[in-house]
Amino acid sequence: MQQTIDKMYAYFVQYGLDVVAALLIFLIGKRVARFLSDLVEKAMRRASVDKTLCTFAKHMIFYTSMAFVVIASLNKLGVETSSFIAVVGAASLAVGLALQGSLANFASGVLIVLFQLIKVGDQVDIGGGGAVGIVADIQIFNTIIITSDKKRIIVPNSKVTGNNIIIEQS
Repeated sequence: MQQTIDKMYAYFVQYGLDVVAALLIFLIGKRVARFLSDLVEKAMRRASVDKTLCTFAKHMIFYTSMAFVVIASLNKLGVETSSFIAVVGAASLAVGLALQGSLANFASGVLIVLFQLIKVGDQVDIGGGGAVGIVADIQIFNTIIITSDKKRIIVPNSKVTGNNIIIEQS
């Protein structure tokens, strides 16, 4: 009986410290990830970057940081993380290929906002007659244009940046 208790105590000391260390890595890493994401958001807002882009960047930094924190915690517990990283990489590639149209629209939306190709309120003609009207909203994936007869045209952002944009000067 004493041998069993001694073995359990030895396992608890050996693995208990690893569990505590992994938990500390996770908790401290989560705080650091939140701090970094908040810091980036504040810096972007001071630079007058679009609110949508600020929020997106904040979430991307937080979740990317948390992925590293989780991998470090699992590694401390003794879990083989190289195969886990390979699976995550393969899944990311598959998702990226599946969403390549959406990613192109997102990237184009970022370009529209950063370079201010068009702004809300501009009278535009996108693609030489395809979408004519006033820009009502520039969203992450789409640009919304209101025509003179009050119709809504939703144009994918990749079409906005991939075509000619005619902006009527006021």
